[in-house]
Amino acid sequence: MNRILKLTLLVSILTSACGVESRVIPTLTSTPTLTLEQMIPTPRYRNSISTATSTKEPTEPVVTDTFEVTSTPELNGTQQNLTGTADTSTPAFDEWMNLPVIPAINSNLREIYQRGISLGNDPQNFSIFGDCQSRPDEFFGVYETDQSVFDGLSPDLQETVNNFRGSFNRESPTSQDGTTPGGLLWPEWHGGEYGCTSSETPVDCELRIHRPSFVLIQIGTHFESRNTDYLRTIINQLLDAGVVPILATKADNREQDNRINRDMALLATEFNLPLWNFWSAVSGLPDRGLYVKEGREDQGAVYLNTEASELHRITGLTMLNLVWRAATGQ
Repeated sequence: MNRILKLTLLVSILTSACGVESRVIPTLTSTPTLTLEQMIPTPRYRNSISTATSTKEPTEPVVTDTFEVTSTPELNGTQQNLTGTADTSTPAFDEWMNLPVIPAINSNLREIYQRGISLGNDPQNFSIFGDCQSRPDEFFGVYETDQSVFDGLSPDLQETVNNFRGSFNRESPTSQDGTTPGGLLWPEWHGGEYGCTSSETPVDCELRIHRPSFVLIQIGTHFESRNTDYLRTIINQLLDAGVVPILATKADNREQDNRINRDMALLATEFNLPLWNFWSAVSGLPDRGLYVKEGREDQGAVYLNTEASELHRITGLTMLNLVWRAATGQ
C-alpha cells in the first residue's frame, strides 16, 4: 500500500461521527470542502441528477407503490408492515428515501451463500462492519445477554438468534468506535488485537478468524469522499469469499447531503444485494430518534435514543432473519 493511499485511509478514519476515545491520533480542525464529484462519488449518480443540494428530511413516514409505513413497527418480530416487493431499478437522487425498511430478498443470495459454505464459511456465524452504534452493548448484544428480551421475540426470530448465538455479543476488529470504510481497509486499525496480524486489514482478519456467512455493513457518518470506492472494494472481497453482504442506511444526515445513504442504496442495486433501510424505520420518530451525546456535542445529534435503538435492533434482526432464510432456502 503506497503512502498516498495510507494517508487517504487515515483521513477517512479520523472524520467519522463516532469518536475514538482510547487512541491518541490527530484530529481534523475543519470539515473539508467537497466538490459535487466528491460528495457523490458513485459514477451512476452523475448521469441521473441535476442537483446535489437536497436535504429532504420528511417528518412523516414515507409511502410508495410497493411499501407503506403505517406506524412504528411493533417490537415483537412481526415483518408484515416492513417488507416490500423486489425492485432492481437504479434509485434516483433521493428515491432511496422511499425504499422499504426491509426489502424483498432476491434469490441470488443462495448461490453466494452455498459457495461460501464450500469455501469453509461457518453457517452459524455473521459479522458486523460498523462503528460505535454497532458494538454489542449498543446493538445486538442484548439478544444473548438479556433472557427477557430473547423471550419477547417471535419464534422465527428466536430461531435466528439460536442459529447465530455467539455472534450477537461478540467484539470484533470490524465493529469499533470510529470505524469507517477506509478504516476497514487499514491494517493498523485493529491495533494488533482480536488475534489479527500486522499484515491484515480488519476485513482480512475478521474473515479469517470468524469465517462469517453473512456480514451486516452499517457504517455511520464520516466525510471521506472515497467512501463508495472503499465500500465497493469491501463488497467485492466479501463476495469473493462467498459471504453474503447486507447493506444498511443510517438515521442521521450529519454530512448534510445524504450521500452516504444514497451511495448505500446505489451499491445495493449495483451488486443486487439487500438494503436494510433503517433511515426509513425512524422517519416517524421525533427528531428521527436522534440526540446529542454528552461529551461529544461537536458531533451533533447522531446517537440513537432508546426508542430508536429498539427499532435498530429489531429491524436489524428481522433483516438478518429474512436474508438467512432466503440464502439457506428455508
